[in-house]
Amino acid sequence: MNAQTVSDSIMRVEAEAFRRGLPEGLQSSQKDAILRAIEGDCEALERVRHGRNSKPPLREGVVARDISPTMRLYGPEGVGGALPLLIYFHGGGWTIGSINSCARFCQEVAASGKARVLAVDYRLAPESPYPAGLEDCREAVGFAFGNAAEIGADSGSVFVGGDSSGGNLALATALSGDECCRRLAGVVCFYPVTKAYPDGSASWAAYGSGYGLDADLMEVFNSAYIGHLKGDVGGDVNVGDLSDEALERLPRTLLVAAGRDILCDQGREFATRVGAQRLTRVEFPQAVHLFITVGGQPEAFRRAVELTVGFIGGE
Repeated sequence: MNAQTVSDSIMRVEAEAFRRGLPEGLQSSQKDAILRAIEGDCEALERVRHGRNSKPPLREGVVARDISPTMRLYGPEGVGGALPLLIYFHGGGWTIGSINSCARFCQEVAASGKARVLAVDYRLAPESPYPAGLEDCREAVGFAFGNAAEIGADSGSVFVGGDSSGGNLALATALSGDECCRRLAGVVCFYPVTKAYPDGSASWAAYGSGYGLDADLMEVFNSAYIGHLKGDVGGDVNVGDLSDEALERLPRTLLVAAGRDILCDQGREFATRVGAQRLTRVEFPQAVHLFITVGGQPEAFRRAVELTVGFIGGE
C-alpha cells in the first residue's frame, strides 16, 4: 500500500467521523438566520457569526500582529527579510466567518518558515452584498504591494488564496484585471465556488446533504451575496462561466478539491477549462467540505498546508 493510498484511507475515516459529528440542524439554523437577515433582521445571523469567531491560541514558532482592524499578518518567528506572501480570504458563504476562522491554516503556513500570510476580514453579505467583499479583497492586494517592505513581503511573490466562497473571491480578485492584481504570482484555492447557482452536476446531486455544505444552504449563501442583482451576475462571481479569453488572465493556480463535495464537479470543470499548464488540481477523493476552517479532518488539513507551502515555494 503506497503513501497516497494510506493518506486517502485516513481521510475517509476522518471524514466519516466528521460527518457523524456534524450537529443536527446546524445548517438549517444557519440557513434560517441568513434568510431572516436578507429580510433585514440580522440578530440570529450575528449569533451565528459570533459562534464561529473565537480566536485560537497562537501556534509556537509563529508571530502575528493586527496591522489594521481588518487585516492580520502572520509570519515565522525569528525570520527576517522578504518572504513570499499569501493574502488569504476566509470561507463562509460570503456571510459568515472571519480572520479568526482561518487562523489555524494561516498559522500553519507561516510556521513553515517559507511564507507570511495576510488574513483579510472583508465585509459580509447580506448587509454588504456583492461587490463589497470583493472590493475589500482587491484593496488588500493593493495594500500588500504598496506596503511590501513594511510587512516583509517579496513583491515578486504575492499570492491570493481562500476556501469555498473565499476561494471564489481569490479567483475573482486574480481575474479582475486591476493593475495590482495583474502582478499576482498565483492563486491557492480550496473547494472554491466557481458558479454561484445550482450547477446540475453529479456531485451537486450526490453530496447535497450531510457532507459539510448542504445544497440548500449554498443557495441561500448565493441569495445573500448576489440576490439583489436579480440574475444579472457577471464573471467576477461566476468565474466558471468566463470566456476562455478572460480565463487567460489567471496566473498559475493550485486548486485543492474535496471529492465528496457539491462543489467538486464545478471545480473540476473550471480546472479543465483553464488547463493543466496554468492550473494544478489536486483532489482528496475521500474528503468532505470544510477541512480548512473546521477541525476534524486533520490529514486533509495537513496535506493542504503541505501543498500550499510547496506551491508558493515553486515546487
